[in-house]
Amino acid sequence: MTTATLTKTETAGAALPRRRRGDGRVALAFLAPVLIGFAAFYVYPAVRGAWYSLTDWNLLSEPGFVGLDNYAELVGDPLFWNSLKVTAYYVVLTVGMQIVAGLGLAALMHRLTRSLVLRSLLVVPWLVPNVTSALLWMWLLDANLGFFNHLLVSLGLDNQGFLTSPGLAMPSVAAINAWGATGYTTLLLYAGMLLVPRQIYEAAALDGTGEVRQFFRITLPLLRPILAFVLVVSLIDSFQLFDAVAVTTKGGPVDATRVVYFYIYEEAFTHFKMGYASALALSLVLILGLLTFVQMRLLRASRSDLA
Repeated sequence: MTTATLTKTETAGAALPRRRRGDGRVALAFLAPVLIGFAAFYVYPAVRGAWYSLTDWNLLSEPGFVGLDNYAELVGDPLFWNSLKVTAYYVVLTVGMQIVAGLGLAALMHRLTRSLVLRSLLVVPWLVPNVTSALLWMWLLDANLGFFNHLLVSLGLDNQGFLTSPGLAMPSVAAINAWGATGYTTLLLYAGMLLVPRQIYEAAALDGTGEVRQFFRITLPLLRPILAFVLVVSLIDSFQLFDAVAVTTKGGPVDATRVVYFYIYEEAFTHFKMGYASALALSLVLILGLLTFVQMRLLRASRSDLA
């Protein structure tokens, strides 16, 4: 009996690694389409872009190796640094609008209603294509025919060049994109609020803590991982601003909305400096990676007070 039992145990133990190896092959077969797509559409273009950043390719002739000359030109390019400054201004505006509005809407939904219809309506602006949204708002904000200027005139105020004034152009573009993204941000924050146990709010209410203090003392601290995720995603998305600028202002007036993505586009497809544009793009990737790392460390995104 003992010998038979040992034999069965050894047989099962010997078969286990073979079964695991088989599972690994099956898993690899299922992952293969995703891995092939990732390599074809992300890894290969990234490697090619890194190579082009070391060349003088102009889209019309064969690329010639120039080493780090493009990066040296980038360091002394005032237009690049101005585009970074303009982009940073836009990021602060649009991310601030999204987070403040998203937190407010999510808190109201969490405390007052959990309507599925309301949640569906919130995400509708996010589903509208960026170009369509930009065209719609360009007409609404038009200095002569726009609805908002007609409203200002009816109130006895002057027309405003929302997209033609250097001081108003970037806040207007930021408001357009914040309008489109706030619904998605709200749903993410609302989902995070649902994870907070209701017993914590009930205990705080028994201690006499009001709604406002509960929000700042309970909700916000426990939302830290979700807030970190929203901030990182919003920051990366904001740095990729292109559609709204290309449709509404085209980088103007007076470079007030010439963000870094639009500047890269101009260098590549207007001035045919693809090598230099690749260096700009790679530098932007490094900047975003550094900012993401700093955000994740400062916000302690991997830790939650609920654990």
